[in-house]
Amino acid sequence: MRMTMSHKILAKHAGISQVRPGDIVTCRPDWAVVHDMFFNVDGQDLYKNAGHLDHPERCIVLLDHAVPAPTTRDAVGAVYARKFCAKHGIRNFIDVGDHAVIHQAMAERGYAAPGRLLVGADSHTCSSGAFNCASRGLGPADMTYVFCTGETWLAAAPTILYLLQGELPKGVTGKDVFLYIAGIYGDATGMNVEFTGPGLASLSIPQRQSISTMCAEINAEFAIFPCDDRLRAYLKARGDEDIDPVEPDADAEYYDIRQINLSDMVPYVAKPDFIPGNCVPVTEMEGIKIDQVVVGSCSNGRLEDFRIVAELLKGKHIAKGVRMIITPASQRIYLQMIKTGIAETLAEAGCVITNATCGCCYGGHMGLLGHGERCLSTTTRNFKGRMGAADSEVMLGSPATAAASALTGVVTDCRKYL
Repeated sequence: MRMTMSHKILAKHAGISQVRPGDIVTCRPDWAVVHDMFFNVDGQDLYKNAGHLDHPERCIVLLDHAVPAPTTRDAVGAVYARKFCAKHGIRNFIDVGDHAVIHQAMAERGYAAPGRLLVGADSHTCSSGAFNCASRGLGPADMTYVFCTGETWLAAAPTILYLLQGELPKGVTGKDVFLYIAGIYGDATGMNVEFTGPGLASLSIPQRQSISTMCAEINAEFAIFPCDDRLRAYLKARGDEDIDPVEPDADAEYYDIRQINLSDMVPYVAKPDFIPGNCVPVTEMEGIKIDQVVVGSCSNGRLEDFRIVAELLKGKHIAKGVRMIITPASQRIYLQMIKTGIAETLAEAGCVITNATCGCCYGGHMGLLGHGERCLSTTTRNFKGRMGAADSEVMLGSPATAAASALTGVVTDCRKYL
């Protein structure tokens, strides 16, 4: 029937047999999730306008952006979030203490699973595509509508297929793969992105999460990976064996098919201010002075990321004049960092370890930049002023690139330390 993975999931959740590019369908998502920013004084659409929730058992509310609350405004928003959940009987509420960045919570707690449709109040909701799940962000009005009615409309976009060959070299990660794609192919507005090929075997699930999360930065609608043996093993370890994976039809219709040889990949960096068409090999940026390094966020705040950093920093200390902020994507990851000794290694190297939060990624707290400062970060965005002062700069790279650069105080190719 020529359907891609995303189109099959849309068809299933719309109760129809066929979806083609350009169709607009009304779907009933498996999960709808909002975060604390929906409840502060600047964004109370849901709290004020939701009179009745059609399916509260499919609604998720969590606190992640401003955790713990850095301002009174944020604290008041958290109060409203708790009241909202109590009023409407929402049991899927994730509060401070067992919290996680929204997209990591979807991964850890089993909400993101093969064949599901998930919508969220965050642009990086496409992160769950790493789990063979069609997931995307919606705006406040649409999320309020989903919470109230249990349904939403979605457009079936054309699909770009990335055929991955080869195997990632040492020192190259999923973040580098995305930055390469963004640098070479640029924007994908109005498109779905899907991945296939033997090269997937060298991409861990956290690396796939990094890629699917970052696809928001090329404006992709959905970003979906297939359910292969590696994902099945991950899901089994998570306790999910009753799954409903989706595969594309053999004759699926694609807007474009692009082949990438992972064996040829090198570490990449996104230059400041924007991402599409603005990413280059790290060797073109080497030697640029930095004031701060950040490793964390929904893109690269997982245990695997911090293990990479710890291996590079073990027995060493970050450069004088450089601040290094470590922000795990969940409380559970934070505990794993402590139990495995990773947290101790990072602290001894001069890193500041924060609680799990979106933190400085959205310019909220936990490591903002001052006037004229420059940061190399593994977070999701590098917009001007994104992480603090309007004249500060943010470059994006992998955890390995971040760690190597923290050691030298300038942008550095991590392969020199491997």
